[in-house]
Amino acid sequence: MAYNSIIVRVELNHALIHFGDVASAIGKAGGDITSIDVIRPGQDISVRDITVHIPEEGEARVVEALKELNGLQLVNVSDRTFLAHLGGKIAIQPSLPIRNRDDLSRVYTPGVARVSAAIHENRDKAYSLTIKRNTVAVVTDGTAVLGLGDIGPYAAAPVMEGKAMLFKQLAGVDAFPICLDTKDTEEIIRTIKAIAPIFGGINLEDIASPRCFEIETRLSEQLDIPIFHDDQHGTAIVVIAGLLNALKVVGKRIDQVRVVVNGIGAAGVSICKMLLAAGVRRLVPVDREGAIVRGNAYPHHPMWQWLAEQPQVEAQPGTLKEVIRDADVFIGVSRGGVLSAEDVSQMAPDRIVFAMANPQPEIDPEAALPIVRVFATGRSDYPNQINNVLVFPGIFRGALDCRARTINEPMKLAAARAIASVVSPDELNAQYIIPSIFNEQVVAKVRHAVIETAILTGVARRTPPDFR
Repeated sequence: MAYNSIIVRVELNHALIHFGDVASAIGKAGGDITSIDVIRPGQDISVRDITVHIPEEGEARVVEALKELNGLQLVNVSDRTFLAHLGGKIAIQPSLPIRNRDDLSRVYTPGVARVSAAIHENRDKAYSLTIKRNTVAVVTDGTAVLGLGDIGPYAAAPVMEGKAMLFKQLAGVDAFPICLDTKDTEEIIRTIKAIAPIFGGINLEDIASPRCFEIETRLSEQLDIPIFHDDQHGTAIVVIAGLLNALKVVGKRIDQVRVVVNGIGAAGVSICKMLLAAGVRRLVPVDREGAIVRGNAYPHHPMWQWLAEQPQVEAQPGTLKEVIRDADVFIGVSRGGVLSAEDVSQMAPDRIVFAMANPQPEIDPEAALPIVRVFATGRSDYPNQINNVLVFPGIFRGALDCRARTINEPMKLAAARAIASVVSPDELNAQYIIPSIFNEQVVAKVRHAVIETAILTGVARRTPPDFR
């Protein structure tokens, strides 16, 4: 169950009501008081802020219970999550102060002209003389935001700001949210190309499938900086990291397991590609129309067509409930409630289930946990959360530090193996196959693996000092 905190400001008439009555009403409504702040004391009238921990669906009950109390006036109700967003969550700060004319002449006119001239003569100097070397654009059109869908660029902004915060806090990367008010593929590509000179990398975010594939592919071809669609590749990298460790728990090899992937959109396609790169030999991609079958034609789905041409993809058609029989691994990036306990019980022994639809997984966790060996979701209230935050800070930190031209498939697989390696053999168990996003080893190990692989594959333009 998801919980939230609200702050209620109440004015109490002490002749009519005692604070114990207020506390009792909140408790009966399902709330838990965590703090009380006196805003304005008084013998007859006082004003207090009460912080209440409450299930998300219980806020209305608490508010109604307070409104019914005689002698209490409800002044205001504030959601702490909304309060955290007031004025936005990020800001730009200068890296050095401007205190006098001498400072001004060096950072702006006339001194800055010399720096601009130097970059004009050698464009690569932008990496050392501007913010380009440490700056990522987080770009969206707001068409596939979280589980909310097409909510537009204005409503997408809080998510992009939050991502920028994580970039900075976890990896020291300066990220800026770019929310585009267009759904036109050509205009999105043209706009990103136009703003690219100041950025060292582009993180595409929450752009609906199938347009996201074309946007990423064409930008990667036309720009010489890393383009990374996190909904595709971030999810795939964490899934592979978790699967590598889950297979160790159950004692199976990746080249021997049969894997069913349900939901062949942006994330599902990338997961399938990485599974093949990691060594899976028996793959069953499934979408609403059923299994994607080797040898079939899918003219309206270029990525499905690509999958149908891969020798590791099975040739047997069927619905999800049919093809899941005897599968060793189920990976879901689709929608909630598509599987029952009976369906999952038809899988092979020591079954692994990654049910990552949010907020409702493909199978109810309480139904799955007793009958699977390893279970993972995209939620934070169950063990083994598959979270993209494990990926993008470290992968961009590494790509920026070596000035990679691109983030290629070997770099992604190296990132997955690095994340998996954070969980030591002594720690590894069915309830702990993936590290916490706050584990300080994650960014460091992903960065190192990404740089090492970028150098080996020839896409690095710089060798960081710790690799010399």
